[in-house]
Amino acid sequence: MQKKFCLSNFFIGIILNLWMFVFAVAAEPWGGPITGPPAQTGKMVVFIASDLKNGGVANVYRGLEKACQKLGWRLILLNGEGKNDKLQTLFVQSIARQADGIVFGGFQPDDFPEQLKIAKQNKIKLVGWHAAKNPGATPDLFVNVATDAIEVAEMAAHFVLADAIKNKRPLGVIIFNDNQFAIANNKTNKMKQVVELCSAYKNCRVLSIENVKISDSSLLIPELVPKLLKRYGESWTYSLAINDIYFDSMSYPLIQAGAKELMLVAAGDGSALALSRIASCRSQQAATIAEPLTMQGYQLADELNRAFAGSPPSGYISRPILVTCDLLKKIGNLSIDHELGFESAYNRIWHKR
Repeated sequence: MQKKFCLSNFFIGIILNLWMFVFAVAAEPWGGPITGPPAQTGKMVVFIASDLKNGGVANVYRGLEKACQKLGWRLILLNGEGKNDKLQTLFVQSIARQADGIVFGGFQPDDFPEQLKIAKQNKIKLVGWHAAKNPGATPDLFVNVATDAIEVAEMAAHFVLADAIKNKRPLGVIIFNDNQFAIANNKTNKMKQVVELCSAYKNCRVLSIENVKISDSSLLIPELVPKLLKRYGESWTYSLAINDIYFDSMSYPLIQAGAKELMLVAAGDGSALALSRIASCRSQQAATIAEPLTMQGYQLADELNRAFAGSPPSGYISRPILVTCDLLKKIGNLSIDHELGFESAYNRIWHKR
């Protein structure tokens, strides 16, 4: 009975999440705000990217760029290249530019308390994407735009657990993390917990947690994979990662070592490369728990617009999307948030007639 209970809870959870997304696309495309202040034109906004190698950061910037064009704002892009000292310098430069708003793309500004204090004194509006542990307003940010990291992590871990049970495979998981980010640590801890708590399926275990900086992953992953295969051999059957980028350089070393059955699942963010891999239906990356990145770019603009107008945050939190080969076949393209109706919804708010 225990084994059946474990399977039903986790496997049904995955099916329900997928069904909810398909239902949202087909029946009720937009669940976000429908009212708000009109466009506050003539603003200058700086987007500080943690690292543009991160597909999530790059794609949410593109969404913000499109939204800023519709709002009549000037948008400046700065790239921190994954270096904390450079991010601090860019933050200082953004304040000196007398920006109306600053967007923190994929890093936590609380590492820079002095700059935060100066920005607030200068009445600069601060928002972030994956810039705090949780979505919503924070003491430092008008809004942090993100899906719920715990929900993302649970969906990823449940997916590999359900696959292992369904195919009667041992679940030996290696998790790839970048522990300089609180949100990444939250995801990693939850994925580890889900795997280790499945006592009803005796073959569940986390083999290791590998800390690899996202900015260094393309260099380190090809060297690390053969070492892990040598250490764990056939016990390593699945990998979870806090971001798709870890799998960008993992395919070749796995194929070269003959480890073709190892399944990869990312707990974020749905990069263009990851979606292309999954859409092929031949990749070892079977799924990603994606953010609706373009929509979140629009949400960043909308939240800034509310801040500029003196209005409160919208309170909207987007849902993560379980992306598999089957889902991409169903929707017929890689624009997983294209059908959500956000562009017309935000246009109606910003350009009331």
